[in-house]
Amino acid sequence: MIINDKRIRIIIGHYGSGKSEFAINYVTKLRKEVKGKVALSDLDVVNVYFRTREKKDLLKSLDILPIDSSIDAPTLDLPAVSAQVATPMNDESYDYVIDVGGDNVGARVVGRFNHLIKENDYDMFCVVNANREQTQTADKVIDHIRAIEKSSGLKVTGLINNTHLIRSTTVEDVLRGQELVQEVSKLCNIPVKYVACLENLVPELPKDLEGEIFPIKLYMREAWM
Repeated sequence: MIINDKRIRIIIGHYGSGKSEFAINYVTKLRKEVKGKVALSDLDVVNVYFRTREKKDLLKSLDILPIDSSIDAPTLDLPAVSAQVATPMNDESYDYVIDVGGDNVGARVVGRFNHLIKENDYDMFCVVNANREQTQTADKVIDHIRAIEKSSGLKVTGLINNTHLIRSTTVEDVLRGQELVQEVSKLCNIPVKYVACLENLVPELPKDLEGEIFPIKLYMREAWM
């Protein structure tokens, strides 16, 4: 259950992993399950596509505080981060989700604030898509995790299998990704937290998968994409 995750949830993942899609699905589900304040920060100042900040109006309509670049230019990626990012870190009345850039350079942004994040107050989840060249093997996933940890000064606490081909995703894709994250889990002693997939695939998945099945809606891609 996402309400049992730590108060600050940091979402990392390589380009094309579906990190931002997972983050916005996660925060909208979280909003339904908690009564207090909820915020989502978009700290991805690296990738110019499919950023959570482009869904600010949706987030506001759901009573979720969106926090992004301090420059009001949603179609541009500029290396400026609002000081508001720190507010939910210090204010324990918030449940907080942070969407971090897709590589160790992007992770340096959250590293600027790691002195505000208590060890027992955060989870950092690594989103893995086994269909991406950079994360097709356990060694590559582990290299990615180690680079993010070094840059951010924080530790990955959970793995998310989000192996997909967008709307062409099959059950076989999900299960192949599951084998990969389970291998990484064993090698690194990091638990598999979630198995993310499109809602229509959920009934076809085995019920005994390691990790909680997490149905995904495509918020970040319009119907024509």
